[in-house]
Amino acid sequence: KVRDWGLDWSLHSYISWIVYFLERVYEKSTDLRRDKLSKFEYKNILLTGAAGALGEQLRETLSQKCNLLRISDKTNLDKKFDNEEIKQADLSSAEAILNLTNDIDCVVHMGGQSIEGSWDNVLNSNIIGMYNLYEGCRKNNVKRVIWASSVHTVGFYPRSEVIDNKVMPRPDSNYGLSKVFGESLAQYYWDKYKLETVSIRIYSCVAEPKDHRMLSTWLSYNDLRSLVISCMNTSNVKHSIIFGVSNNNSILIDNKYSKHIGYNPKDNGEEYRKIIEENDGFIDSKDPLVTTHGGYFASAGHFDDDWIYLD
Repeated sequence: KVRDWGLDWSLHSYISWIVYFLERVYEKSTDLRRDKLSKFEYKNILLTGAAGALGEQLRETLSQKCNLLRISDKTNLDKKFDNEEIKQADLSSAEAILNLTNDIDCVVHMGGQSIEGSWDNVLNSNIIGMYNLYEGCRKNNVKRVIWASSVHTVGFYPRSEVIDNKVMPRPDSNYGLSKVFGESLAQYYWDKYKLETVSIRIYSCVAEPKDHRMLSTWLSYNDLRSLVISCMNTSNVKHSIIFGVSNNNSILIDNKYSKHIGYNPKDNGEEYRKIIEENDGFIDSKDPLVTTHGGYFASAGHFDDDWIYLD
């Protein structure tokens, strides 16, 4: 028997009470840690590529998550929301990007060359421009970058191979090669300067799937917005890579190493299968569109040789 506070307790009861007490202490400490690791509050957000298709889809959502939403593109923009601030800038200008990232907490980078292009265009927008962006973020103490990487970093993997974010890059184009550079840059700036990044390998982000490949690779606009917000809200991302696809029945990727981001896609490309099959018929399994993750990017020749690229 163990006597405590005038009560006779059996040893078993006493041990049970101690276990219960320690469990409550642990739960309380976990709650406190969770509070400390809850989502960051980003007062000022920069959205690049705001005139593009994806940037346009993100403006309203991001404007609701901050005090100031600075929007930028090479082309002219019109103000849509009260807390938007417009700044025109070219990624290839280090001075312009340094000024653009001043007083910013989080960058959502949808700018740059968004499709295959000549080497000069890809170099200036996605390699020099990406370096300028990260240098601006480093010098201005930006907390986090969330940016549009691409399926084309791994475009040469066969469709039959479901991949995760640990596989080696296999870029399928000038564009894909530039995105590999961007992911390496993001890792370098985390390792050396502790600038956090989420690299989103976007597959096919369009209003609805257009072809047989997109039944597997589709990322809906709603899921894009959900994914970006998840990337903002989650704690301690270091440099994380996540595949940007919706909740399709047929998928080519496994996001098992990015579960910490908390992305839960809702839309499903399967809903469009009947329409696609009625319009296009059934596709030959040897068609380059569906033999690799990158589709026609992987089968096309060099951009400067007058090939036509379809994403």
